[in-house]
Amino acid sequence: MPEHADKQPAAGTDALTAGCLLLLVLVADAAAAFLVVLLLAVRGLGRMDACAGQPAPCAPPTDWAPLLCFGALALAVGVTGVLLLRVGNRFIGAVQLVLCILLAVHALGSWP
Repeated sequence: MPEHADKQPAAGTDALTAGCLLLLVLVADAAAAFLVVLLLAVRGLGRMDACAGQPAPCAPPTDWAPLLCFGALALAVGVTGVLLLRVGNRFIGAVQLVLCILLAVHALGSWP
């Protein structure tokens, strides 16, 4: 009786698995980016009224939200990039890591 370990997956099955994985990564990264944009938009609306009703102009308090949001998004994109490299998708994993570096630079640029 042949063992199950000797069976090789069909080429179509491997391509289907890779396609589903890439779609899952795309949806996860898009959802994370949407949450960051939503959080920063709501945070910005709250900061608009921070000095309302005060006679003298005041400086708004330090806002760490952009740094934390873009840093978390860079971390999520970097983790998915490393996972894609480990699975064997070199091109997509490299693109994810480049995006991670760009997001990390943007996060450091928003340092208060």
